[in-house]
Amino acid sequence: MVRSSFRRGALAAVLALSLAPLAAACAAGNDAQTLEVKPDSAASSTGNVKVQNAFVLTDPTGPASVTARVFNNGAAPQALQSIALAGTVSATLKAADGSSTVVIPPHGSLLLGGKGNPSAIIEAGGESLRNGDVQQATFTFSQAGALSLPVSVVPAVSYFQPYGPSSTPGTATPLPTGTTTPTTKPNTPATPTTPATATPTA
Repeated sequence: MVRSSFRRGALAAVLALSLAPLAAACAAGNDAQTLEVKPDSAASSTGNVKVQNAFVLTDPTGPASVTARVFNNGAAPQALQSIALAGTVSATLKAADGSSTVVIPPHGSLLLGGKGNPSAIIEAGGESLRNGDVQQATFTFSQAGALSLPVSVVPAVSYFQPYGPSSTPGTATPLPTGTTTPTTKPNTPATPTTPATATPTA
């Protein structure tokens, strides 16, 4: 009797453990955040510099961009001099203030892409980049030298949308077409005219 009860208890425990993941998956539902799988991010380091979470983000209506988190673990600032893909396509670097010099402070980090951050724009995005591809990217720094790593090419949607090319510092909203600028100031009072005085005749 004791042995039979022990077997039934062990069987019940095994069934409970095997069904627990299924119950958790059902409870999560189809819209669970855990189902939003992101591609594997690339990371590499050289000297005091480390690059991680690097991606190439594409936009069907414009250029592409590179997003990455860059760390400087050294005591001196590091300037990001260039980013090249497969040795042929280069990105145009722009700091958050609009200048062309992107500097990582000592013992600090910066994020490429996104509002208020430096940007790395690839003008020939749609011509040479395809979503799902893996590109060899080379980051060149003023002191640490060159660092190469494979990066995934993904569309700038969902999780990546805030870091895509449309959110770069230099992006401006175009003015509407077909409008004209008024030449007179509104609410300007008209200049009064002097009435003509008739000359009396004899």
